[in-house]
Amino acid sequence: MVIPAYNEIATIADIVRRARQQIEPVLVVDDGSSDDTASQAEAAGATVLRQPRNQGKGLSLWRGMRHAVGQGAEAVITLDADGQHRPEDIPKLVAAYRRWPKHLIIAARLEHREAAPPLRRFANSMADFWVSWAAGCPIADTQSGFRLYPADLLLAVDFPQGGCLGFAFESALLIQAGRQHSYPQVVAIETIYQAEARPSHYRPWRDTQRIVRLVAWSLFRRGMYPLGLLRSLGLLSLPTDHHECLLKQKDSGGER
Repeated sequence: MVIPAYNEIATIADIVRRARQQIEPVLVVDDGSSDDTASQAEAAGATVLRQPRNQGKGLSLWRGMRHAVGQGAEAVITLDADGQHRPEDIPKLVAAYRRWPKHLIIAARLEHREAAPPLRRFANSMADFWVSWAAGCPIADTQSGFRLYPADLLLAVDFPQGGCLGFAFESALLIQAGRQHSYPQVVAIETIYQAEARPSHYRPWRDTQRIVRLVAWSLFRRGMYPLGLLRSLGLLSLPTDHHECLLKQKDSGGER
């Protein structure tokens, strides 16, 4: 498991402990935090890789992924460190991977979506439309950082052009997965937004614009990819067997 973290001292220890109850090992990539995120993660039992300075979520994820695959991982689960995802949902991703071992798995925040701020819902919907078009398949919750990547997929994709893509990095991987017919599958998880949580590092307008620019360039290079648009809207079947799935499994960690 790979957890990118930047100034997450309030939540990182709890997230690491809970994740370790579900899966081992847990790797935290500290992205140049100015607080004690790294030491708190180590004290909770995580292996920590330290970035010398803040370089963005994309580079943190890529470094952690490559490290995990280099250590022999057959798949890599990624999880945000801010508490918006429940580590207790990790078994849902693992079960989906066992069923679809060649596919990227997304833990999509589809339950209780009304808990998310309206601006965030709008920004996510816009990102979903554009990323799905470029990937050539319908994708729910493209901005969820809670995912499972098969190692074979990570070995086949390239680090996206542009270096530090921040949040756009994850969208770029979805586009590459779609082009390799590793169409993302979905498991449904609860939408969690805590009023007392620190402000999200995701900036709806700025980061959504970056994603749109990434996607627009991708579409331009493919002649606007009309087939991808039709497939993303469900108006044309995908080029390989693909069945939309939504696994609404019961919470493995007890009652919410």
